[in-house]
Amino acid sequence: MAENDRKFEATTPNFKSEAAKKIAKLFPEVVADGQIDTDALEELLSPDLEDEEANEKYKFTWRGKHNAKRIADAPARTTTLIADKKSSKDWDATKNVYIEGDNLEVLKLMQKAYSEKVKVIYIDPPYNTGHDFVYKDKYHDPYDNYLRETGQIDAEGNVTTTNRESNGRFHTDWLNMMYPRLKLARNLLMDDGVIFISIDDNEDANLKKICDEIFGENNFLAQVVWERAYAPINLKKNFSESHDYILVYAKDASIVETRGIPRGDEADNRYSNPDNDPRGVWQSDNLSVGPAIESNIYPVTTPSGRVVEPPAGRSWRLSQKAFRERLKDNRIWFGSDGNGVPRMKRFLSELKKPGITPMTIWKYKEVGHSQEATQQLQKLMCGKKYFDYPKPVKLIQRAVQLYSENDSIILDFFSGSATTAQSVIEQNAEDGGHRKFIMVQLPEKTSKKSVAYKDDYKTIPEIAEERIRRAGKQIQEKHSDIKLDTGFKVFKLESSTIKQWDDNPDKFTEQLKMLHSPFTQDSTNDQRALEIAIKSGISLTASPEIDGDNYHFVSDDKEVFVILGKYDEKLLDELDKERKLPNATAVIREMDNGSETKFNLIEKMKQEPELNDHFSLEWL
Repeated sequence: MAENDRKFEATTPNFKSEAAKKIAKLFPEVVADGQIDTDALEELLSPDLEDEEANEKYKFTWRGKHNAKRIADAPARTTTLIADKKSSKDWDATKNVYIEGDNLEVLKLMQKAYSEKVKVIYIDPPYNTGHDFVYKDKYHDPYDNYLRETGQIDAEGNVTTTNRESNGRFHTDWLNMMYPRLKLARNLLMDDGVIFISIDDNEDANLKKICDEIFGENNFLAQVVWERAYAPINLKKNFSESHDYILVYAKDASIVETRGIPRGDEADNRYSNPDNDPRGVWQSDNLSVGPAIESNIYPVTTPSGRVVEPPAGRSWRLSQKAFRERLKDNRIWFGSDGNGVPRMKRFLSELKKPGITPMTIWKYKEVGHSQEATQQLQKLMCGKKYFDYPKPVKLIQRAVQLYSENDSIILDFFSGSATTAQSVIEQNAEDGGHRKFIMVQLPEKTSKKSVAYKDDYKTIPEIAEERIRRAGKQIQEKHSDIKLDTGFKVFKLESSTIKQWDDNPDKFTEQLKMLHSPFTQDSTNDQRALEIAIKSGISLTASPEIDGDNYHFVSDDKEVFVILGKYDEKLLDELDKERKLPNATAVIREMDNGSETKFNLIEKMKQEPELNDHFSLEWL
């Protein structure tokens, strides 16, 4: 096919193919007959080893890991996202997104539009306690499998796939569920992005191993201990667990730096100015360090005349020359009587970052505990308890505040009760930011015996969406002086609007219908255009300009024209007048008996260099 005679690919990226292209570009010597020679690549990258050590490698493996990787690499072919304006709030204005669907498929659908654009990911996945919903992903039929496993096509409508401890593959099922999702999530993080993952003792060790593999050991930032309980449970036989963990990884730890916890009065009150230094308030810091550096062991004479040296086994943190420079600049403090051991003056005005570097133990007094979170959510929902163990808003808000900028995208693809959405709105209210959230939640059905079901909430997303509405209204009323984005666009995972070719000879006659229309019969042009836009890399919050059956999408560095109606040979000239970016893609539905028009448009592109520079054509 010519460059502008490409067929539109109704899939997300094939990650193996993309990776192979990058490897071939970096190491052309490992390409043989157009394929990557993995043995040659391993020989190139591996250090020289003795023969008997060549096959001895550190590995963390389990049954199904190979298939989990395969699932992560496979593109999404049979799914799309359908807009649900009825369930949304402020559809036309909001930049927030709520998606109902299997997060594996959703993460794949997000790859083009959100690759390297998410600053912070927070997830609270199933802890694998023996009662959690953990279903087995299928490679060949991801969407049908999703419908079955979530009970959407089951006669009774019940979810029955909790991961019981009696299951012989208890840990492997959980790992196979988590691995591809984390692998896809990494692609979405910005280079200076960070992921926070809540977990408890059941899978903490396994989670850290797969995160080390996916994100890299060097990008591990911390294992935070969250004090989630404030009182012991005396019925416990040995220990009453009072904490959970939050694993924190960076996309690239070498360029990541926390913004710090906002300074409060308590922290600032530690600074004073007893010598009336014109540079402002300061506090003194220990000048000695250990282990000792021999060249930094030297005597210091205090203003009172006393001679002091660093304690045994330690040295001064400054060389003798640097000490003299700081002494001359009035940055060394000997106490109010001039007789104390020298200490370094640290000025509040010279702090490199606005906040305090967080420690790895987060106390419930600072970020809340489980019972407090349950009570606050219950109060928000008019006294009804719909969730047993929601996370505190302040806990997730700290994660958001530590690493996000004012206009960052925050993603949670195990969003549950949507605490993350409320945390983002709260943080924007506090610092005037414009952060956007993307929530993804499996549409698990509520139990028919539950309070939620009796209150007409049939799925978890229905409760969560109502929680966001109420929280947003409450926060906006509290901060009436600023305009907050408390809305959200709802999308639902559905089967693709584009027909899929089936090689089954029994369905040949049915497949011939694709020659008449590439789309499913019950889909609308709005839905078809949205799918094409998503799979072309347009963000979910982009609002198209619509002219009949033709759509014009623009977001960030992507521009796509979706032409589903009639057109003539003037089409490209007309689109060029509407174009807003240097380069755009036009995805055009071939008209019945329109081969001559198509041919003329392709020839026009060849003959007019400017059009060829401005557009690439893809055909439906």
